[in-house]
Amino acid sequence: MAGHLLGAGLPLTVHTRTKSKADSLLARGARWADSPQEVARNAEAVFLCLPDTPDVERAVLGEDGVLSGAKEGDTLIIDHSTISPAATREINERVTDRGVAYLDAPVSGGDVGAKNATLSIMVGGHPSGFEEILPLLQRMGKTVTHCGPTGSGQLTKLVNQILVTTNLLATCEALTFAKANGLDLEKTIPALAGGAAGSWQWANLGPRIVKGDFAPGFMIDLVMKDLRLVTEALRDPKLDLPALSLVHHLFAEAQKTGHGRDGTQALFQIVQKLAKK
Repeated sequence: MAGHLLGAGLPLTVHTRTKSKADSLLARGARWADSPQEVARNAEAVFLCLPDTPDVERAVLGEDGVLSGAKEGDTLIIDHSTISPAATREINERVTDRGVAYLDAPVSGGDVGAKNATLSIMVGGHPSGFEEILPLLQRMGKTVTHCGPTGSGQLTKLVNQILVTTNLLATCEALTFAKANGLDLEKTIPALAGGAAGSWQWANLGPRIVKGDFAPGFMIDLVMKDLRLVTEALRDPKLDLPALSLVHHLFAEAQKTGHGRDGTQALFQIVQKLAKK
């Protein structure tokens, strides 16, 4: 994602907790900063993409965080992480009290979407901030939508994760059925991909499952974090979503049996094991 901004000729300063992960960007001309604070000192826009809520809180509000280096009235923070909607609203309050603008802008599309700049980006926050940053978001994503006030981007991403995980379970069960009945799986996937049963999971993760490729585009450990966030968000309206409960249980089983750092498509192995009982 950062590479697309750099490729557009924009000056880019980067920071990661593991500096070697920024080597390719530094080799292309990006500047290194030793902290989020240093990134923010001369930045008009600061983009974050981190694993979980505490990581974002530290990166934004910590002693050497973005907020400590941001310029009042002149800095916009865009958070691409998937984190708690409630925490997002709290961070926004802290940030805006200091005269800094904030957008929650989680993404969907996996590693493929990030590399190809075809991500879906769901944005919450003030419309003026969205309009200001839209040209940069369009460098990274194909579908960029302002979803509403602060926290709306995160809530929309959780809707996305309900769809993604239940569609993936359907993909795993459908391939298990096809395999058990002797179908050629490499023909079955394209035969259905363009019809009513087609989905991103079927077209993109189905072929990886057939090849036994469980390398992560998105890890099970991270999808478990996202499903925890969905469960937390359910407590307020007290909804009961049975398919979500089932897929959460199955991903928990995958994590417990050592697949936490595998791609989400490793759910297929759990479905296979249960189907053979």
